[in-house]
Amino acid sequence: LGDTARVPYGTKSLGTVERYAIENAKFLESRGIKLLVVACNTASALALPAIRAAVKVDVIGVIEPGAAAAVAVAEGQTIGVIATEATVQSSAYSRAIAKLDDSAQVIEQACPLFVSLAEEGWADSPVAETVAAEYLSEFKPAKLGALVLGCTHYPILNSVIQRTLGSEVPLIDSGEATASEVQ
Repeated sequence: LGDTARVPYGTKSLGTVERYAIENAKFLESRGIKLLVVACNTASALALPAIRAAVKVDVIGVIEPGAAAAVAVAEGQTIGVIATEATVQSSAYSRAIAKLDDSAQVIEQACPLFVSLAEEGWADSPVAETVAAEYLSEFKPAKLGALVLGCTHYPILNSVIQRTLGSEVPLIDSGEATASEVQ
């Protein structure tokens, strides 16, 4: 279910995200689903416990699989996380990474304009290059072992993000990591 009528979630309050996510989960549950994947990082970060309490099917979010994939490839180096403002403020990725590796260094950065760039089809534009350079500048001196793309929209900007950080930084698509877990 793509809730295109009420996106973006990344700028909304906890209460609003929980309400929308529960409504969506109950709608899908009424259609006979056997498993619910909350593919939105913001909904996973803010509303997963509420969703699990509201439905009777198993629920998987994208935070834990994305964190696990990052820890697996970072090999003790700093892990970067880019996400919406709400996901960054929740510290969901930092907590999930710390559960797996309590010595891991994590740098999180909100990148709200990435959503608009992806939706407008400007992923490989000069504007995207400029925005990426600004958002990702604090990651360059950190020598990242991995960068988590902590928003469903961000893999659309994969090329510009990779060019900005360099080919040596592994990019972790939390959606791909979650798909592997579901499989």
